[in-house]
Order: sequence, then structure tokens, then C-alpha cells
Amino acid sequence: MALIEEKKNGKPAIDTSNLKLAQTDSYNALLRGNSQWVELKLKEDSEYFKTLAKGQCPQILWIGCSDSRVPANEVTGTKPGEVFVHRNIANVVVHSDMNMLSVLDYAVNVLKVKHVIVAGHYGCGGVAAALSNKQFGLIDNWLRHIKDVYRLHSHELDRITDETQKQNRLVELNVSEQVYNLCKTSIVQNAWMERHDLEVHGWVIDLGTGLIKDLKVSSSSPHNLGYVYALDSIAAVASH
Repeated sequence: MALIEEKKNGKPAIDTSNLKLAQTDSYNALLRGNSQWVELKLKEDSEYFKTLAKGQCPQILWIGCSDSRVPANEVTGTKPGEVFVHRNIANVVVHSDMNMLSVLDYAVNVLKVKHVIVAGHYGCGGVAAALSNKQFGLIDNWLRHIKDVYRLHSHELDRITDETQKQNRLVELNVSEQVYNLCKTSIVQNAWMERHDLEVHGWVIDLGTGLIKDLKVSSSSPHNLGYVYALDSIAAVASH
């Protein structure tokens, strides 16, 4: 960007015309991409969007990281309408997060999904930030949840000297803890009282290979929860 000779407030003004042009081009590229996508889909199936508009019936709820490199449909090779998605920084499940709980409730009780997947990924910026002592701003309050995971597993993590290995292990432990947090919700526990086809899983995506690692922490019942987290049915509570 070239400097303009005219000065404002004693400082040279900056020519922002090139910057605005670049912003316009990047914005317009999205619209062009949409048109090309629509054209491609209609060539494959002239009824594609008419069918899509009729409604959704996904079997999967994906709780993933907001990172732009891990879109649920791309990673799993699924089509629009097949995965219901909630994403936040570092794929955290917080029992007081009404946004996440609303998505979970709708997915489990209305859409009747069969699988809820917590999907983390190696190289997660949120996990890396949580491992540091730096202040980043408002997000520090969110990262506290990941620091709590570190505290729970510090006996293991403190013995890892390689920083990359430590981050990767915390990514895995974070996913495992978020699966546990999901199982503790009244939404999932009540669903398990009514049906036996709901499973919760934990995955980690390796960005270097694109492959998914199943952490083998899947659960389909509340039996592995600690006694303090187990909930009676609503009917049982009403009868007390």
C-alpha cells in the first residue's frame, strides 16, 4: 500500500484502495463459489435442492472445534443433511452452555440422532493456548475449561517433556473429558432411559494425514458415571 503525500493529524495517510479491492475480491469469490457449487449439484441431480429443502434427518451430532480446517462433512465424507453440527473453540462441552445444550437437546430429542461425536484435532490452537500462561483476553475464561482438564491429568502430562507430544495428549484427554461431560447431562441420561440406540464417541483428527483416531471412549449407558452424576428418571423424582 502506497503512502499518500497528504498528512492527517501530522501522520501520513495510508492508501487503502488496494486493501478494499482485495476484501471485495475475497467476498465476491464466496458468491462465485456458491454459484459454481449450485451449478455442479444441479448437473449431478436436477432435484438435489428440492430434496434438500424438504427437511433433515441426520443420524449424527458433531460437536467439534471451530478451526476452519476441520469441517464435519469434509472430514467424514458425508453430504449436507447427514450431520447436525455444533462447533466451538477446542470442542468443549460445558454443562452451563445453553447454546450447546440447546443443540444437544434438539438433536437427541427431536432429530433422534443415534451418535453424538466429540471431535478434536491435533494442532488445536485452543489447547496450545490453554497450555501457556499468556493472557489472550475474553477467551481466557473459555480456555479455563481446558486448563481444568490439565489439572485432572497433570500427573501424566507433567511427565511429557516434548511440547508437541504434550499438546497432542492434552487434545486426546480433552476429548475424553468432554465425552464424559456429555454423558453427565440430563439430556443424554434421560434419552438412555427411553431408548438404547444413542451412543457418545470421542475422536481426534490428524490434520497431517486427514485420518480420524477413535479414542475408544464410546458410551451407550450411564453405568460408567460416578454415583454423584447418576440421575433418576423424572417420573421417579416426581414420586418421591
